[in-house]
Amino acid sequence: MLEVMYSAAFGRLRSLSLDFLSKDFLLNLARMEDPSEIAEALESTWYRSDIESAASMYSPPELIEVAVNKHLIFVNRLAVSVVPLFGKNAMLAYLSKWDIENIELILAAKSLGRSLEETEPFLVSSRNLPVGIAGNVIPYSDLKLLLQQPDIEAVVNQLVKYGYGAVLLQELSDFRRSGDLGSFTAALQKYYYQRLLWELRFFRGDEILLREYVKAEIAKKNILNLLKSKESSLPKETFTKHIIEGGLIEPRQLLDAYDASGYKEMVRRFEPWFDLSNAVARYEETGNLTEFEVEIDRMLSRTYLSKLRSKALSVSSVFEFVIRAEYERQNIRRIVYAKQYKMSEKYINDILLVG
Repeated sequence: MLEVMYSAAFGRLRSLSLDFLSKDFLLNLARMEDPSEIAEALESTWYRSDIESAASMYSPPELIEVAVNKHLIFVNRLAVSVVPLFGKNAMLAYLSKWDIENIELILAAKSLGRSLEETEPFLVSSRNLPVGIAGNVIPYSDLKLLLQQPDIEAVVNQLVKYGYGAVLLQELSDFRRSGDLGSFTAALQKYYYQRLLWELRFFRGDEILLREYVKAEIAKKNILNLLKSKESSLPKETFTKHIIEGGLIEPRQLLDAYDASGYKEMVRRFEPWFDLSNAVARYEETGNLTEFEVEIDRMLSRTYLSKLRSKALSVSSVFEFVIRAEYERQNIRRIVYAKQYKMSEKYINDILLVG
């Protein structure tokens, strides 16, 4: 009976997979004039109900931000409902990334003095879902309460009941001294990946490929932090505090790369895992570190998604569905905000995660 239920659930995922936006559709979005035209085009896709429900309160580009976030919550809720029981904790641990993103957004908003109205559209949450149903630990009502707190310390204290507060409290003295949110971000990321790797330690063989994917994600985070640190001329000691352990690349190898004379030499150290030579060439033209993020994401997509998808009736295939939805959200957001800043169609095509 249980096998029949799982087969039906996975069949639904397979069916919904046909609704992902095609490469041609994304490239067509990149040719459009402005976010309003993009929103209209998205109404012909599986984002229709999300666009329509958000249209009464928001206009593009915020309308699209709210819609794609709401749609992601739908995907997350579906994933939690269909993933086999032995993989549910791992899925919930993975989806807690949106708690982390929401907390980082709220802390940044408090630091910049942004209002509730300015920040709320960018939360990955939904006021219409019960607590925990979408994989988020923090419900919408509490996220809104966090945004209403007078300052960062009050936000941290409110988060104690969710476990994140205990992590952040350890960094509070450093924040008081420096006023830098970086220590909070580093602590949250380390906490997230430590928990995720623990939940992926073993179940029925699926964890091997998933753990490798997560280790590659950690490596990506560390490389991007390294590049940002070098671009900002931060001391090596500061970068060291941001290294997340457990990735494909050892901390000592990252620290050795930090001492390289330039970006070409630096990324050459990562060739056993990532060939970033093309990203270096594009970066020399644009000066935009996004080139490296896009290049690594493309490699992760090519290396892991088809392998995860090939494991029928598995935890891995549910993860693949969720990750594809995240890539699609990322593509839509990149197109929308590139249009806002009048970037060229060529630039947009270069930063999209398409085959």
